[in-house]
Amino acid sequence: MSNSNTIWTAKEAIDATGGQTSGDWSATGVSIDTRTIQEGDLFVALEGEAGNGHDYVVQAIESGACAAIVSREVEGVSEDKLLIVKDTLKAMEALGCAARARTGAKIIGVTGSVGKTGTKEMLNTAFDCQGQTHASIKSYNNHWGVPLSLSNMHAGTDFGIFEMGMNHPNEITPLTNMVRPNIAIITTISPVHVEHFKNGMDGIVAAKAEIFNGVEPGGYAVLNADISEFDALNKVAEEKNLSVATFGESDGAMARLVDCLEAANGSRVKAIIMDEEVSFTLQIAGRHIAQNTMAVLLAVKLAGGDVQKAARAIERQEPIVGRGKRELLDLGMADNPVTLIDESYNASPSAMNASFKVLALVDPGRGGRRIAILGDMLELGKDSAKHHADLALPLKAANIDLVYTCGKHMKNLHDSLPANQRGAYKVTSKELAEIVPDVLIPGDVVMVKGSLGSKMGLVVEALRALPDKFKQATKGQNI
Repeated sequence: MSNSNTIWTAKEAIDATGGQTSGDWSATGVSIDTRTIQEGDLFVALEGEAGNGHDYVVQAIESGACAAIVSREVEGVSEDKLLIVKDTLKAMEALGCAARARTGAKIIGVTGSVGKTGTKEMLNTAFDCQGQTHASIKSYNNHWGVPLSLSNMHAGTDFGIFEMGMNHPNEITPLTNMVRPNIAIITTISPVHVEHFKNGMDGIVAAKAEIFNGVEPGGYAVLNADISEFDALNKVAEEKNLSVATFGESDGAMARLVDCLEAANGSRVKAIIMDEEVSFTLQIAGRHIAQNTMAVLLAVKLAGGDVQKAARAIERQEPIVGRGKRELLDLGMADNPVTLIDESYNASPSAMNASFKVLALVDPGRGGRRIAILGDMLELGKDSAKHHADLALPLKAANIDLVYTCGKHMKNLHDSLPANQRGAYKVTSKELAEIVPDVLIPGDVVMVKGSLGSKMGLVVEALRALPDKFKQATKGQNI
């Protein structure tokens, strides 16, 4: 039995995966995580280093899953609730490919060294007002995230938005071959994961250009005209017989950022998208965000959408958790709170510089200071020490009052800072999280940033807990 929300019937899942089931169920979603599973989901029991999904099948069914894709029988679960396959990951990939094959949607793929997820979220917003839109959730951009996102796409989707990432060469090719985008966007190129590439930045360019391998005939490559790697990317796109569309601030860009008035709480943008003028306001601060909206609006135009309508929709876009989301923390002066800018999800030299510029735009409150709390930028290879030490100059230019650091690489920055700007240095984010809360005073503006592996989320959590701790400490006192 299926309804309009059904993504997979048992028969369709059998046809896609070659598996076996005696059930007659229908699924309204696909999940690999019992913690977030929804009623009617089809649970895929993946096996990997983090654990074996077969251990959670019973829990998945009890939590409302209609069935589970498994590679063997599971004790305590009826056979009609199991779709048995040889390899559960390959089965999920097959579901994703089948979902892509059956849809008439325009598909947009996005990659880049930085800005992928934020751009994907803006694409989702911009296309959602044009028709039924499906997009990758969170940063599901790897070998399991992409097929999971694809397999959740409804057959009636008008626009599909998929993020693709990589840490090593030859990782994007299998992803783009599943997604088969009509429009492929590369946001920018930076030395992220460079330690995994023997030929440095040239290797990163080649790895990101792999997204062109899966682009449908007649498709577009959307490239940043402002970056030094443009010519190399353009050459690969042309070799693949793709139409190249450009964005940026360069005079010849097809989607050109004409003016960007930056403020602490966003930007006022004027642009020309393929001869169409558009003006809008962004709630997310930073020129780099405004630049990425050029790629978004260009994709809308290339897909036959309404650019003005898309721009109005983007105006409602808010920062993502871990990527610039702001919170106000009351430390006893409600009219003079601490402003927390959470940039803890990831970091690279270019992303650090962009974040410092945003922090510079935010004025502290009464008696407050601008404080940066920074963790290691990982996978930067042999030049890692220099990349970290070089952050001292943009931190000074942004008028950051204090810089707290952690991680073996950030020691290079700590040692490069002038004494009056140097906060504490700790080896781990856990140690830093134990001391930083005591440093803050009302009116401070504090930004937390580092690569995901630096675990700067621990610092963010410690800061978020401050208002409750303050209330407990001052309970019954007149302050």
